[in-house]
Amino acid sequence: MSNLMQSEAIDTDERRARAEEIRPGQVHEIRPVPRITIQAFCESEVVAQTLESAARDRRMARAHVKVHMGGIPAAVDFYQSAPTPNLVVVESRRTSTDLLNDLSRLAEVCDAETKVVVIGHFNDITLYRELVSNGVSEYLFAPISMADFIGAVSDIFVNPESGPLGKLVAFIGAKGGCGSSTVCHNVAWSVAAHYQNDVVLTDLDLAFGTANINLDQDPPQGIAEAVFSPDRVDDILLDRLLAKCAEHLSLLAAPSTLDRTYDFDKDSFSGILEMAQRGAPYVVADVPHIWTNWTRQVLASADEIVITAEPELANLRNTKNLLDNLRELRPNDPPPRLVMNKVGVPKRPEISVADFTGALDKEAIVVLPFEPALFGTAANNGQMISEADPKHAVSDNFDFLSRIVTGKAELRTEKKSALNLLSMLRRSKA
Repeated sequence: MSNLMQSEAIDTDERRARAEEIRPGQVHEIRPVPRITIQAFCESEVVAQTLESAARDRRMARAHVKVHMGGIPAAVDFYQSAPTPNLVVVESRRTSTDLLNDLSRLAEVCDAETKVVVIGHFNDITLYRELVSNGVSEYLFAPISMADFIGAVSDIFVNPESGPLGKLVAFIGAKGGCGSSTVCHNVAWSVAAHYQNDVVLTDLDLAFGTANINLDQDPPQGIAEAVFSPDRVDDILLDRLLAKCAEHLSLLAAPSTLDRTYDFDKDSFSGILEMAQRGAPYVVADVPHIWTNWTRQVLASADEIVITAEPELANLRNTKNLLDNLRELRPNDPPPRLVMNKVGVPKRPEISVADFTGALDKEAIVVLPFEPALFGTAANNGQMISEADPKHAVSDNFDFLSRIVTGKAELRTEKKSALNLLSMLRRSKA
């Protein structure tokens, strides 16, 4: 065992001294953790209690933390049928080879974007380097303190050099009234509900936005306060403006009033969207059907774009114009996704989906049928489709679209992990 205790090992005394830095009333350099989901699987009560105490710290106020017992085996079993969060924390008393084997099994049931922190019981710099080189975000040597844990999470998710945390997904309609907002709101709800990742839904249609109605919310403030006071935008203001719609879904609502005009400069929404991205894994933007400098800028900066269209001639023309313009605007980004909505309206002459997509040389990722009773009932009740009728095929379509825009579509067949090297390690030993 002496070969494990190398001269470069982590200094336990230094860790414990640093742990004393968090004391009531003292300002600490650790930055608040963003809106992420953390699940921990511990083997010892001491570590579990430390993590539960850390979860109650003000710096963790925006994070969702759940602590389980059972270590890595419990985590592997749990994620066989559950989505993995933004961060998985596992405690293990195993040595190097056994720990790597356990982590390779965890890798097989983890999502590609999930980060992993290991809490171990060997003060071994070689093990630390091996884990980090194989995709583990951090290795903490037990006993750990609140400072150790919160500091590690903050370093992972609040690193200015790593760019924004959140993925920006923008929805726009090819024509007014084609249902882009409805698609947008349902996808945001689906991501939050099914993947337990925090989502900030931003309604950018300040004059006529419907997100607050569709989600049965009546917030006194919203995105207008941020847009008209850009110098005041920070994470504290953002927290105050967000309306909580569900455990993992928050809304930055539009005022939906006409007491002023809403003329904006090119970068008017950039600051608030970037702030939201720094604080949440997913930011979903409901972009109104207008073509201005600021809408072009929002679409240009989005990680994913979804165009919703109906199967008729004006929608076809507008969709083609959008695709052509966005191809020039974003030459190095993936093309927008296409959703066909309100297909099969009785007595309406329609372009077939095959002809519509063929003219664009673009496949529709989802085709939504005309279901006025389903959508009308949900809208009148302030519900999403999955709430109004979770077994309806349209609900499955929104779930599938949420997997596409979040990059989780592969979860239908197999789960992947950021711990790719660990997965390869296990396969090579099989």
